[in-house]
Amino acid sequence: MHATVVAIDLAKEVFELAFADGAGRILERKRLSRHAFAHCLDNRPPLQVVMEACGSAHYWARRFLAQGHAVRLLPARDVRPYVRRNKTDRADAAGLIEAARCGQIDPVPVKSPRQQGMQALHRVREQLKAQRTAAINLVRGLLREFGVAVPAGAAKLPAAVRAALEDGENDVPMGLRATLAEQMERIASLSRDMAAIERRLAEEAEQDVAVQRYQTLPGVGLLTATALRAGAGDLSRFRSGRHLAAWLGLVPREHSSGQQRRLGKITKRGDSYLRTLLIHGGRAVLRAASLRRRTGQPLDGLQAWALDLQQRQGHNKAAVALANKLARRLWALDHHGTAFNPHHISRRPPAA
Repeated sequence: MHATVVAIDLAKEVFELAFADGAGRILERKRLSRHAFAHCLDNRPPLQVVMEACGSAHYWARRFLAQGHAVRLLPARDVRPYVRRNKTDRADAAGLIEAARCGQIDPVPVKSPRQQGMQALHRVREQLKAQRTAAINLVRGLLREFGVAVPAGAAKLPAAVRAALEDGENDVPMGLRATLAEQMERIASLSRDMAAIERRLAEEAEQDVAVQRYQTLPGVGLLTATALRAGAGDLSRFRSGRHLAAWLGLVPREHSSGQQRRLGKITKRGDSYLRTLLIHGGRAVLRAASLRRRTGQPLDGLQAWALDLQQRQGHNKAAVALANKLARRLWALDHHGTAFNPHHISRRPPAA
């Protein structure tokens, strides 16, 4: 019997491999160091390489694809039910063999270095934003201890803190004043770093027609467009806009049996960061629609529907519903290869 499938449990230094035939019977096992693993499949005939979509998986997938092997990256949550008994590297590799035989598990597409680079920029920006938020809250909380109230909003912070530090009548000690000034410089430095990352993302967007097309849709800006391109890749792999919305976790969870159909909250599957950006985009559309209504300007169909839903179901549910709409429209823009046209009327093709 010859092995046709190899399951690899990835790690930092030690890699567990299980070679199996087409029936899923394990024929050979190997436990290799990182150096030995890098060349373990160099002289092997073409195999189906199965790995969990985890850290470094996309790098190894690109390397094995270049060697002529077929690669399947499986979502970790779908592999977990196939791991029997105790959690070990051997059990994980065997679980991957079993999961690879299930035709219901959709593999994760292998990302290009450019996609991973854009995702890395987003992750660094989110880390910087979290650090800036923590520093802002620290400064605001420390000043509150001495009776100095700082107005909400990052834009108002520098002027308010500067006024507090220059005020000799308050109780803020001199030693603390110097420390707070250093924290304000740190906040400014973090803001500059975030702006630099956004400029690099804008440069990436200028080279990608799809990202530019996504940004023509109201509620979708630079961050959402580049995050979608990096996280989802080519949207043509989705059967429909509904499929994309389901992949993003923006559809209701269903618990049905017989004639009873129950729909609950959204599933929250998929990329939480991308889902959050789309929900923020939905909130932006709601704010714009509310402003147009207050100023007496005409509303398009989506804005009127969103405001009506907001009145009936509340702001949060309306924002999530709009995020679902945005995901579907993004798929349609990619499918038709056109920019967003607010006056477009969708028509079903005639039945054959």
